[in-house]
Amino acid sequence: QLQFVESGGGLVQPGGSLRLSCAASGFTLDDYAIGWFRQAPGKEREGVSCIGTSDRTTSYADSVKGRFTISRDNAENTVYLQMNSLKSEDTGVYYCAIAPIVQHMCIVGARVDFGSWGQGTQVTVSS
Repeated sequence: QLQFVESGGGLVQPGGSLRLSCAASGFTLDDYAIGWFRQAPGKEREGVSCIGTSDRTTSYADSVKGRFTISRDNAENTVYLQMNSLKSEDTGVYYCAIAPIVQHMCIVGARVDFGSWGQGTQVTVSS
């Protein structure tokens, strides 16, 4: 089964940092743009960031610009999301998925229907 495996979440105080990892089960990530999404309690899932393939172009939601950094290590078949200066509003379950590319840029918040959502990883920012 084609699936994403997210990890690295946890409980952190406001201002703290976490690094999330996105791995693939059943396929390799190399040829795909990858996006990170999150879903807060009672809210719809929203896009956070995405990264292109060989050119590694990146895009971010306005709410995380300057605080989050997306990167990829194709040798490790993993995409990372470094989250710094975390806020309570960053709390939620974080997921990754394949992102579409339009005019050489990945699209934050859009997902290509490929495989299924993973279980996600819970991020809780609280004092």
